[in-house]
Amino acid sequence: MSRARDEIASRVDQLTHFSRSKQRTDDAETVASELLPLCEALRWIGKHGKKTLAPRKVGWIGRPMWMWGVRSVVQRVPLGRVLILGTWNYPLLLPGVQMAQALAAGNEVCLKPAAGTEAVSAELIAAFYAAGVPEHAITLLNSTTEAAIEAQASGVDLVVLTGSVETGRKVLHQSAENLTPSIMELSGVDAAIVLPQADLNRAVEAVTFGLLFNSGATCIGPRRLMIQTDPSTAALPERLIDRLRKTNEVTLHPAARTSTADLLDDVLRKGAKDSLGRYDSATLRTTGKMHAVVLENVPESHAILQSDVFAPVISIIPVKLPEHAVQMVNACPYRLAASVFGPTSQAQSIAKQLDVGVVTINDLVAPTADPRLPFGGRGQSGFGVTRGPEGLLAMTTPRVIATRRGRVAMHLSPRNDADAELLSGVLQWSHSTGWTRRIAALRRVTTAAAQWRALKK
Repeated sequence: MSRARDEIASRVDQLTHFSRSKQRTDDAETVASELLPLCEALRWIGKHGKKTLAPRKVGWIGRPMWMWGVRSVVQRVPLGRVLILGTWNYPLLLPGVQMAQALAAGNEVCLKPAAGTEAVSAELIAAFYAAGVPEHAITLLNSTTEAAIEAQASGVDLVVLTGSVETGRKVLHQSAENLTPSIMELSGVDAAIVLPQADLNRAVEAVTFGLLFNSGATCIGPRRLMIQTDPSTAALPERLIDRLRKTNEVTLHPAARTSTADLLDDVLRKGAKDSLGRYDSATLRTTGKMHAVVLENVPESHAILQSDVFAPVISIIPVKLPEHAVQMVNACPYRLAASVFGPTSQAQSIAKQLDVGVVTINDLVAPTADPRLPFGGRGQSGFGVTRGPEGLLAMTTPRVIATRRGRVAMHLSPRNDADAELLSGVLQWSHSTGWTRRIAALRRVTTAAAQWRALKK
């Protein structure tokens, strides 16, 4: 896996070329958001993977009293065959890291690429082959839904999906038939919380970046901007709107166009305000092109506040207290990530209250690319993690080997009348906290042990 970095670096031009689409038009974005983080993840696996997966010895230190003579080892063993269901919005980083971790843990991999990513997936796998991965260890499936269904039906030991909630439900339904474990990395409706005294310039630039990055097709892009009411934050909405007026339109993936247009049309009919005034429903539906949309006065119960919109759409929500923002985040069915802007200590205090997988403070999106960090969500944003040491361990299952040495194995002796008394004394000696109780327990153990030896004779 570590050697694959060199192969990927040597193929940077081919990989960026195959990644181009109507949604991904900037090669620099491909290198920055996919290839650099992927290679860093491969470097991390090469440096830390063996230690992470190493057997853990469990010796005599801390051993329960009745386990005298027993020493154990906890091994991490591969699951077997791992089916990875790839995604179209990040076809290199996400399946690339998942494949690398599965392979490093000793598994074989079947990759089902998303439609439209067949060429870049084949080039990525070619890089792994060139680095020395045996060809039998990776199977590239075709990009059809039927291929995924057939692969699951043939028998796999883990399914890793990056996709929508709808797809996740279908995959889990089939996985349930064979009790196949799964890791679900699903959609988000992420919130950015802005506290008083936050750096508004940082907040504006970060939200703009997260909103438009990858043409809005980022699961941890901001969809709700929760601004605590305060004189220091009053200018934020207008400053964000002014900043977004200077940005260009993007092209949505065909899978996101109709659902996005339906939600926007409905919320605008119900009183929300299109603050930039650049939304065109017909253009979005026919061409997929749209400018960023900033919504104000959104009805509290509207679905757009709890829907996984894969587009540059954000709703501004004034909140009186940060606790109100925390409640809204934790009540949302999608809880993938969130961000908090404000003084560090206050922002960290809020972050600890958020029931999400990842919280970034005074930033958006970029910190999650650190290869040392796990990534996963809560609620309908999925379960399980990929990346980091936790993601590597998730590609394995533990196996325990316990070895008893010596002749003493009291549990194998015939039962006698002193056993209950002896065990009760051991329990009290081991787990009582006061010295008076422990001394009484020691006397009980001593008396019971003498009775036990006498009965044995």
